[in-house]
Amino acid sequence: MALNSNMPVLVVDDYGTMLRIIRNFLRQLGFIDVDGASDGSAALEMMHQRDYGLVISDWNMEPMTGYQLLREVRADGDLSRTPFIMVTADGSREHQVQAKNAGVNDYLLKPFNAATLKSKIESAFRGAS
Repeated sequence: MALNSNMPVLVVDDYGTMLRIIRNFLRQLGFIDVDGASDGSAALEMMHQRDYGLVISDWNMEPMTGYQLLREVRADGDLSRTPFIMVTADGSREHQVQAKNAGVNDYLLKPFNAATLKSKIESAFRGAS
């Protein structure tokens, strides 16, 4: 799967302000087709209705966390190859290892800027090839 700024991107975060920030960064990077979901279960439903080229998800959400979403996506044959970036304020090694073991393509620590997001997206696509 190649990086393409025309591909649809799904941003998942229960905090509306963070959703807007990531959307704005993506637009700055040239992505025009960006959808948002407020939790993992809503995101999973959206992913079954539309083919997303990238998912950027917060870790801490209710009722389904970003980590649970990642595990569901990787277990689903139709979705398992979707590049997935986990966003979190928790930089603990334990979280990073858990996410890596669950199949995350990259891990993004808050706070971040558009340049950092761009490098993580590029890294996720190098790993997803």
